[in-house]
Amino acid sequence: MQYGEYMELLREMVATPSLSFEEEQVRDLISARLSDWGVEHRVLRNNIVALQKCFDPAKRTLALDAHIDTVPANAGYSFDPFDPGTDPGVVRGLGSNDDGGSVVSMIAAFRHFADRELPFNLMLVLSCEEERSGENGARWIYSDSRPEGVPLPDWAIVGEPTGMRAATSERGLLVIDGLAEGVSGHAGRGEGVNALYKALDDIQKLRSHEFTRISPVMGKVRMTVTGIKAGTVHNVVPDSCSFVVDIRPTDAYTNAELLEELKGLCTSTLTARNLHNRSSATRQDSPLLRTAETLGLETFSSPTTSDWMRMGFDAIKMGPGDSSRSHRKDEYILAEEVADAIGKYIRFIEEYGKTLG
Repeated sequence: MQYGEYMELLREMVATPSLSFEEEQVRDLISARLSDWGVEHRVLRNNIVALQKCFDPAKRTLALDAHIDTVPANAGYSFDPFDPGTDPGVVRGLGSNDDGGSVVSMIAAFRHFADRELPFNLMLVLSCEEERSGENGARWIYSDSRPEGVPLPDWAIVGEPTGMRAATSERGLLVIDGLAEGVSGHAGRGEGVNALYKALDDIQKLRSHEFTRISPVMGKVRMTVTGIKAGTVHNVVPDSCSFVVDIRPTDAYTNAELLEELKGLCTSTLTARNLHNRSSATRQDSPLLRTAETLGLETFSSPTTSDWMRMGFDAIKMGPGDSSRSHRKDEYILAEEVADAIGKYIRFIEEYGKTLG
């Protein structure tokens, strides 16, 4: 297989800004390239969906899923984040690792099987708005209101930078905004009720709180207070104080259960930004797990979220690159990592057919 054309596409993707909710240019770039390669596909909002030419509605479907959007560039970049460079061994820049490497590797694997009969259907989903949990990406594509003619997969491989290890679970994300309310007054006269102190009392409770249910796969729920804001001038007792709580749930709790438990702990008003970002885990009897085991792939539990949380079907998370490079300055991915991923995706799909029998 020629890998150069996929590395060239990846360079073009990096050079094309594709922030969440602003993916039109990179969507059109990828769509044009797929057309050049003879890959039939549909453009649905800022998503791209392709099905095998031999798609059979009577068969079950495996989706290859990766996202085309990026976060904003970190201010610490030592080079232009939209300059992929010319070194043939590496593509640098925003989105190269997260999630461009998975996008081009999955395109390559899909093209390899585009005209081949398999015991299952193969589906390619390149989605938008993943980094911002938007309504128009995977949440829409996999919902009951998805576009007509788009099948709901039975399984998925979620492409994210895992070093081609297979994540068989991932933590969810629950962000809570806390608001403590008091009464303003003059600090010099000792007036008022200090909302900042009320917030600090609740933050201390959160800091010492432990959720009792422990997941056998993911361990304990993780919770961190990550922001606080109060006061306007030095001599006025603040009448309000806001704070932010970042929670990484496990499969031992629903997000609603976590929120209710903390509401019973705090006097501050706690409001979840949303309750959709649940934790995920591969089914214990999953053919995805059996295939990973047959191929000797290392498995692990991922601390980060992905579009997996928006899928109501069986999945694993696996892609080229390293998660530690994501959302940081001087992002990059190696050409050898992409080549390795293409080969491993192809072998996984071939073995998956044998696993299903």
